[in-house]
Formats: sequence, structure tokens, C-alpha cells
Amino acid sequence: MVVDDEPDVCMALRFVLEDKGFNVHTFVDPAMALENFKIMLYDLVILDIYMSKMNGFELYNKMKTIDNKIKVCFLTALTDLHNYDVFKTDVYPKEGERYFIQKPIGNDEMLERINRAIMS
Repeated sequence: MVVDDEPDVCMALRFVLEDKGFNVHTFVDPAMALENFKIMLYDLVILDIYMSKMNGFELYNKMKTIDNKIKVCFLTALTDLHNYDVFKTDVYPKEGERYFIQKPIGNDEMLERINRAIMS
């Protein structure tokens, strides 16, 4: 699942991931993504952090009440990932920076991080 309020980002990620054999559902509305999220349906959820209706951290917390084994990669345009230190230590402590994908990112590096997250 890919959730980003920018349709172009969703379309680009869908194209790249489907080209590598992934089945991808995209949502530009976090509330619609939450409505369609089901336990054990997705191997990985890719969430943009800054979205207008609900940020990626809020959406993650709501999804976690449905499936507490959810695997997530967060998308961010910020270059300083230290802005997320409180979140990383308090909410998502076992993961760390490798589950944050900075935009823009090359396709190969993005696929490597996604595969690592799925395998963890």
C-alpha cells in the first residue's frame, strides 16, 4: 500500500513497484487508506509523513490498532531525519532511519529499502 497526498508520487511508486512484480494499492486520501486497510493484507505500507488531512504518523498509529505487525516505510522530503527522533524512540523504536525514505530517491535505492523492510 502506498499513501501519499500527491497523485504523481503515488503513480510513480506504483509504476516502479509493479514493474518489479509488486501488487500495489495507492491512496491519496489517508482516511480512504485507513478504510481499506485490512489485517495481513499488505506486506508493507509506504506512508508520506506530511499529508493534509492526517499525517503519516497518525495514520500509522491508527493502522497499528488494526494490525500490530504492520511494516511501514515513511516518505519524507526533509533532509534532516533527526526531526523524527521523538517518534523513532517513543512510537517506532525498533526500526530507525532505514525505514525513512527521503524524497527524491533513486528507484534502485528505494527498492532496496523496501525489500529490506519487508524482510525484517
